[in-house]
Amino acid sequence: MRNKGGIVALLVAFLAISIYFLARTWKANDIRKDAEAYATDKSGKIDYSKKQRYLDSLWKQPVFLGMTTTEDLMKQELGLGLDLQGGMSVILEVSPTEIVRALAGSRDPKVATAIANAQKRAETSSTNFVDLFADEFKKVAPDTKLASIFSNSSNRGTLSLESSDGQVVSYIKKEVDGAFDRAFRIIQTRVDKFGVSNPNLQRLSGTNRIQVELPGVDNPQRVRKLLSGAAKLEFCEVYTMQEIAPSFDGLAAILLQMDAESKASSKTDLNKIAGKSDNSATAATSDTSKNSLAAQLSNGNKSDTSKKDSAGLAQRQTNAFSNLFIGTGYGVAVRVKDTSRVNQIMHRSDVQALFPANANYLYDVKARANGTNTSEEIVDMYFVKDLGKAPLEGDVVTNASQDFDDSGKPAVEMQMNAEGARKWKALTGANIGRPIAIILDNFVYSAPNVNGEIGGGRSSISGNFTVEEALDLANVLKAGKLPAPTNIISEDIVGATVGSEAARAGILSSIIGVLFVLAFVLIYYNKAGLIANVALIVNLFLLLGVMASFGATLTLPGIAGLVLSVGMSVDANVLIYERIKEELLLGKTFPVAVRDGFTNAMSSIIDSNVTTLITGAVLFIFGSGLILGFATTLLIGIFTSLFSAIFVSRLFFEYYIGKGKTVSFFTKWTEKLFKDSNFDFVSKRKLYYTISSAIIIAGIVSIFFKGFGLGVDFLGGRTYVAKFEQTVNTEDVSKALKVTFEDKAIEVKTFGGFDQVKITTPYKIENTNPEVEKQLETSVNAALANVNGNKGIVTSSSKVGPTIANDAIGGAVKAVLLSIILVFIYIFVRFRRLAFGYGALVALFHDVAIILGIFSIFRGWLPFSLDVDQAFVGAVLTIMGYSMNDTVVVFDRVREYLTEKRGVKEDIPTVINNALNATLSRTAVTGFSTLVVLLVLLIFGGETIRGFVFAMFVGVIVGTYSSLFVATPIVVDSMQRDMKNEDAKLAATPVVATEEVKKGKKS
Repeated sequence: MRNKGGIVALLVAFLAISIYFLARTWKANDIRKDAEAYATDKSGKIDYSKKQRYLDSLWKQPVFLGMTTTEDLMKQELGLGLDLQGGMSVILEVSPTEIVRALAGSRDPKVATAIANAQKRAETSSTNFVDLFADEFKKVAPDTKLASIFSNSSNRGTLSLESSDGQVVSYIKKEVDGAFDRAFRIIQTRVDKFGVSNPNLQRLSGTNRIQVELPGVDNPQRVRKLLSGAAKLEFCEVYTMQEIAPSFDGLAAILLQMDAESKASSKTDLNKIAGKSDNSATAATSDTSKNSLAAQLSNGNKSDTSKKDSAGLAQRQTNAFSNLFIGTGYGVAVRVKDTSRVNQIMHRSDVQALFPANANYLYDVKARANGTNTSEEIVDMYFVKDLGKAPLEGDVVTNASQDFDDSGKPAVEMQMNAEGARKWKALTGANIGRPIAIILDNFVYSAPNVNGEIGGGRSSISGNFTVEEALDLANVLKAGKLPAPTNIISEDIVGATVGSEAARAGILSSIIGVLFVLAFVLIYYNKAGLIANVALIVNLFLLLGVMASFGATLTLPGIAGLVLSVGMSVDANVLIYERIKEELLLGKTFPVAVRDGFTNAMSSIIDSNVTTLITGAVLFIFGSGLILGFATTLLIGIFTSLFSAIFVSRLFFEYYIGKGKTVSFFTKWTEKLFKDSNFDFVSKRKLYYTISSAIIIAGIVSIFFKGFGLGVDFLGGRTYVAKFEQTVNTEDVSKALKVTFEDKAIEVKTFGGFDQVKITTPYKIENTNPEVEKQLETSVNAALANVNGNKGIVTSSSKVGPTIANDAIGGAVKAVLLSIILVFIYIFVRFRRLAFGYGALVALFHDVAIILGIFSIFRGWLPFSLDVDQAFVGAVLTIMGYSMNDTVVVFDRVREYLTEKRGVKEDIPTVINNALNATLSRTAVTGFSTLVVLLVLLIFGGETIRGFVFAMFVGVIVGTYSSLFVATPIVVDSMQRDMKNEDAKLAATPVVATEEVKKGKKS
């Protein structure tokens, strides 16, 4: 083995990196446990705001190896998905309807009709909404140009009355895209300020949708309100520090009193928690320089009548104030880690009484480094007037763009309408020399000073901006230009209890599944099995380490993918071991057999893993949520399992060879297993065709008459999972909910156990109002509170709108077809014969057809859900990958035998039969290993993935069957047909040649 030292170094490096990132994950979880323990009272109830304050206190503090902060740890760790810890996942859509309506600015009923018609078509079409609107407008107003509706003074530089419909459509699309970008930034800011550790926010490519995952949230209504509200832009006057300083005098006195009370009652002060890892507080305490705001305030304090104690009291108040607030010379700031504590204090009634009645404190949207201690971040604090009833709001802004001022520095140009220009003139005229805050969603984005009265509605905002900051501010100002609300079109809520139960089930199934695989491999391959097991454990360790380094999220299907990748990674070892065994039977020495075994197995290993890689990549591209987690685990697992099987196993064999030792590949009961097997797979292929056809026809009949149980992903609707104290009858639950759902269709199924049900309904699915969700939650829980004396409660829920359900179906069909096309192309390129492509293609359709049929036939017969949803599509794609993995290994051996037997008088069926028998042991061992893992997942994996795992379990059986009894016999038939055609051509060729010779002689 060449470069053995390099491979050892690479292995050590990979293991070290994995240990490092897994240790980071362990530390992050340890901090969360400490935070939860701190926030749990004697009754066991968790105060989540208190937990968040604890995390905030350590957020910017080095907590790992003296240099990694809590924030860094939680941004790059192996996180748990919502299904394993509870939380909420939401898909938001930026409403193009409202944007088009606002841009039109017309009360023409034809515009409203075109928008309404486009909305209806959008529910079942993937065409861009703007194109649908333009098409519908042309129908209702064929003689009216779009420019006459959309051209106005605010877009004079872009559109005119002479603009074509195409130019107008492009303009609207650009505005919609801009609104989407602004909405994404705004929601990103809202999520960042929401106080959830490890949130996930991503744009769904090709759509105007945003997916938000918030682990651990326990207030869905607050999330809905936070995410779906339109952005609120305000221009407010700001109190100067001179005006607000007397209020801080009183605040310093209250803070000193709070410190004294805290010490007297021996309660743990939040500042001490922050102080455990923060040395800056001590430094700030002793700061009495003239530039310190706290010192300036304390110097003006006259509340102590005793001259002797006046200086000491002032110093103590300064210290109490400086522990939380930092004077910046032109204002006041707060350490980021202390914001939760400050919020709590500022909401006290005695503190609020100190400040003017119309004063509202707000934070700057961006934190910055502390000038005296650059290792910590601070955020500026503003006191603005009349928040919520501001003198000017964002609806008056008609345009904003990034520009440059006279000195060449980045600036922002802002244009207002006539009403805005009038109010802006009055506002700026009254605040010359003072700042005006530009506020979005209660965060200050900028507070520029007014140099003079501004008339005409056009303003230039300059400052120490970077180009990016100026662009951000322009986007903020444009956020108030159009009403672009974000509608929740899909949501999933998983209760914390459900998540913890799923996590336990997933971990238990993982451990049991891995142990079964390790035991089977050891029993089957003896000492070589021990080497394979070490390689498998290394593979598992590397897989988790790589996922942690990527900051991946582990979901329940992800755990299934993890365990399945371990089961399937046995395949690479099996391919190598079976080839080594063949080389040993040929009489080769152990070192030569090992070398040739690894070499000869490489082609099959590469081909089989590339086909799995193709389907995994398709899952990764088209999947979302849980399926994306599964695909991520599967893809990473392919590379780590290949590395472990090819290099780690080889290192152990090289070690034994270097010691002059051999490794046994047999036990007593496996030595003769599959030896000299001579099954006739080919001659009875018509019987197998008949059996497969009968199963597929039965499935088609069932699909035609019985149909599928479409999941909410594809059907659209609401789903609730409810847990009862005792066994409950599904009909009783359905009756209890009839009033709540106004006699709309309700489907109630037993889910996991007879005390748990899954409720599905399309009731009010088109309504995107967050208040409707709140009302429904309350109504459903009230209806389930007493079902014939049996108390139930909703533990998780989901909602999928009709538009996204339609898109899910389209995406699923695209994913399956793309996977089939890519696999066919790869097989044709690798094997250079259409016969192999035909065999693979027929086998894929065969496997998918049988799985679909079985899900229809057995729906309602099995004690778990067989809904066809996105998880089912993920299972089908994975089955296709496994089936191709198996088929390609067989094809690879067939190609090898055909090459070796060239010139030998053996017919194609005989050659292929021998090839199938040669791979039979590999097929059996890999199939059994995978089935064992899936069986464990089916039993212990939990209800959430039971249907998904059942599809995989059946798929592995069907995929193995199709490789042996469908795909390869198709190759036989195709090759025999090709040979007959070639023989016919050869038989005809001499005749043509003879005629040509005769013509030549005549000439």
